[in-house]
Amino acid sequence: MFKHFLSLALAPLVASAASLTELETRWLQAAGPVLAHARQINLPIDITVQPIARPNDVALAMGYLDGRCKLVVSMRGNPDAEKVLEGVPQAEQAILIEAMAAHEVAHCWRKARGQWSALPSGFFENNDEATDDATQVEAKQMRATRREEGFSDLVALAWTKRRHPESYARVHAWLESVRARQPVARSGHDTRIWVKLARDSAVFNNAATPFEAVGPVWSRGLLGKD
Repeated sequence: MFKHFLSLALAPLVASAASLTELETRWLQAAGPVLAHARQINLPIDITVQPIARPNDVALAMGYLDGRCKLVVSMRGNPDAEKVLEGVPQAEQAILIEAMAAHEVAHCWRKARGQWSALPSGFFENNDEATDDATQVEAKQMRATRREEGFSDLVALAWTKRRHPESYARVHAWLESVRARQPVARSGHDTRIWVKLARDSAVFNNAATPFEAVGPVWSRGLLGKD
């Protein structure tokens, strides 16, 4: 059944579906609804399956090259590919993989719209921090990364609310536990302020897409200590 679905929904994105491993197939099957939606709204996404993962690669990551988003799958030779799902029974993993795919597609949505690292209307970066000092430049870049990760985490949750409302609490609890394990507070993936705000799915509005539905709660997080 999945091979048929893959040929219809993902074949234009994957260079050689027949060569996918069982693990890659399972993850792309779980991500399928998100990728199908991305195609429906004309997001320029290609899927790249790495022949061998590099050190510290995660299972799914989004890049951008020549005007197109690149969803990079890095599972071959990657002993930590499924570490993020550690302790989760395999039968319950698909919905979490789908949420991760929504997170990555949210990055593409921002990049394709020319909004990457941009603050929402009414918010401004402190221009007094303009400097060539490497530490301050790095801190500014870290804040921008954290904002984008926060936005994408919220999209993953908003997607879950729309697609799997009965499982929202479980997906939120998992994401909360993942973000609680950040080794450095306020690092690029420290999105706890946004995840906490989204504990109740009612925070998301009824906008046409999950990307637009997260705007108000994303802004509330920015009003915190970002």
